[in-house]
Amino acid sequence: MISVTRPRILVVGAGFAGVGCVRRLERRLSPDEAEITLVTPSSFQLYLPLLPQVASGVLTPQSIALSLRRSRRYRTRIIPGGAIGVDLAAKVCVVRTITDRIVNEPYDYIVLAPGSVTRTFDIPGLVDHGFGMKTLAEAAYLRDHVISQLDLADACQDPAERAARLQFVVVGGGYAGTETAACLQILTHNAVKRYPRLDPRLIKWHLIDIAPKLMPELGDKLGRDAQEILRRRGIEISLGVSIAKAGPEEVTFTDGRVVPTHTLIWTAGVVASPLIGTLGAETVRGRLAVNAEMRLPGHDGVFALGDAAAVPDVAKDEEGAVCPPTAQHAMRQGKVAADNVIASMRGQSLQPYEHKDLGLVVDLGGFDGVAKPLGVELKGLPAVVVARGYHWSALRTNVAKARVMTNWLLNAVAGDDFVRTGFQARRPAKLKDFEFTNAYLTPEQLKKQVTAQGGGGTADGPA
Repeated sequence: MISVTRPRILVVGAGFAGVGCVRRLERRLSPDEAEITLVTPSSFQLYLPLLPQVASGVLTPQSIALSLRRSRRYRTRIIPGGAIGVDLAAKVCVVRTITDRIVNEPYDYIVLAPGSVTRTFDIPGLVDHGFGMKTLAEAAYLRDHVISQLDLADACQDPAERAARLQFVVVGGGYAGTETAACLQILTHNAVKRYPRLDPRLIKWHLIDIAPKLMPELGDKLGRDAQEILRRRGIEISLGVSIAKAGPEEVTFTDGRVVPTHTLIWTAGVVASPLIGTLGAETVRGRLAVNAEMRLPGHDGVFALGDAAAVPDVAKDEEGAVCPPTAQHAMRQGKVAADNVIASMRGQSLQPYEHKDLGLVVDLGGFDGVAKPLGVELKGLPAVVVARGYHWSALRTNVAKARVMTNWLLNAVAGDDFVRTGFQARRPAKLKDFEFTNAYLTPEQLKKQVTAQGGGGTADGPA
């Protein structure tokens, strides 16, 4: 008898791109056509655009963590861990599981969608004292931290310490930073009413960015509208400014100002996952250089997409234009990548990815927002309706849609209870503690690991 081995398709990453790809593969491939494996530390897809609303308590963490095991077509094998190296020649992906075991996972086709990590610079004290806003754990932890600052300030006898605990600094004037500052400012504005011993005027939010404009993709008018909304709420906006150094109780700006604070939130952009650096392939500003079909040139069966790949934007006439690292592109790229993997298996022609950007939406909390859907400029309540409607419709499961809508309605009617959930009971956790950017292998370590295990198998402990 002749045994026919099913092709092994390995998908790395459970973000918008990776999950979109897996779901498409499950729908379009019969179980005997291929073996599908997904590498991800958590068995859920995080709906990242709503993370600021988790940090502010409008949404519960579970509402934007979409289970990967709810699909009726679910048959994908999930490896609970993170990919830390890929040997393209040996066709092996090295995975560190959540129990710290090193696993060599061979593949026939690989789809790289590991996403991005927070971009940091060599700023003294940043990774030791700054908070990120890239993961569900960071958002939940940050909410606890902000409320704890109010609790500590309320109990404090030292006026200087009280003032420092009630100052908050957000670095990054993009969508993540602007929405984070806006949503958390509403949280502290509403919460301070429950602290009769605190002077609300002591609460100060700073939003700074080295760029000359907030969210320049929105255009001059909407950018100015967003700034006006934030300034009306009392958020101090400083443009053309970053931080020079960070300490446990103060932050120094590049313009020389020293702000006493216990809260530094860093949202100054993202970079492709360090996994891309282990491939030894060409990159474009850190993102893997692929063609319009999202295939890595010179390597059959290797595809990359999402934040980690420089996918050509064929919808634009600009030479060298690549798709921005946004959710709307990642979701659509996942489906096209899956179709191209299937086409490769069947010897068919591949299709280029093409999508015209639908516009941008920014929810600033409450009844404030700015949006530019299909080029139409909106602000205020109409923008909020469009923003939330877009996010709600983009949620992958009906359960998630029900949870998010219920949270929105409950928050609108009953407000927030400002409860800390206990994350502060452990040691302080900052930027360096959540994204594990030091876990990836060097080229030498990768080659040693693949050679030692012969392409498949496991090893205990660090490589």
